[in-house]
Amino acid sequence: MIRTLAVGRNSQLQADIPLQRLNDEDIAWYWVDFNSPTEEEASLLRDHFHFHPLAVEDCLHVLQRPKLDHYEDAHFFVLHAIDSRSLQVEEVDLFLGPNFLVTFHWKRHREIDEAWERIAGNPEEWSKGHLYGAYLVIDKLVDEYFPGVQQLEEQLNDIENNESDDSNFDLMNRLYDIRTALLKLRRTILPMRDLLYRIVNTNKIQGLREHLFYFTDVYDHLMKLSDMIEQSRDIASDMRDNFMSINSYRMNRIMKTLTVITTIFMPLTLLAGIYGMNFAYMPELQWRPAYFVVLGCMLSLGLGMYAWFRRKGWFD
Repeated sequence: MIRTLAVGRNSQLQADIPLQRLNDEDIAWYWVDFNSPTEEEASLLRDHFHFHPLAVEDCLHVLQRPKLDHYEDAHFFVLHAIDSRSLQVEEVDLFLGPNFLVTFHWKRHREIDEAWERIAGNPEEWSKGHLYGAYLVIDKLVDEYFPGVQQLEEQLNDIENNESDDSNFDLMNRLYDIRTALLKLRRTILPMRDLLYRIVNTNKIQGLREHLFYFTDVYDHLMKLSDMIEQSRDIASDMRDNFMSINSYRMNRIMKTLTVITTIFMPLTLLAGIYGMNFAYMPELQWRPAYFVVLGCMLSLGLGMYAWFRRKGWFD
């Protein structure tokens, strides 16, 4: 689906006008949104708008890294949209020209719909021009990053509090899942931060200085998101190290206990093995109290070793 929005030089809004009328003299600026386009509609990027073939190729193919390319007829932005629930990343492409804004995305995004409705429903908004429209799209996309990051922070807090009393094995699995999600978000947020840094420092986009504080605000949001991501990664790393240290400590205590028990039973096993041999002429075999004497020796030896190990602190 292709939808159009044009603002006339008389500050009147015209919606869903044909593409052929967008270049009329009475049009001050326009916005064309390729919302879940068909292949035939997508070909209009090349056949009608005549955008650079490399930019069109980036739109039609696999997920690209957020970036900004400057061409003669338009500035090309690759943006990322994030589903706050699944953290799935989708590409949103944006062309910015002297008097136009073109957005292209294979799936419908609520953020772009909100920006579209905000422009279409308020004369003060559409009078600010196409650069302000581009800002709204980017701002809405970035705002949708916060719920996903905050959700992961809450999950880290749940693991730290462990109110459900989960086992360390389950907590470690959840922790590794969170670290994977943080890495996925980091691959989007850091390049988007770098992209906004390029935008606020470029001199190639005409008229940007008048809207610079808008884009600077988005850049500040991305800086905050970057800090939140790095802080969550540090917390996750510390928690992982703590879990591994606790598990190692528990394993060492178990091994020490088993070693002490084995050490106590070694001499007892030796005595039992000696008197369990089937030789006919062993000493004490015919001695009537020999059995009880050997049992007493084994008990005394075991208790003595236990007392000595406990005195040495091996059971602490």
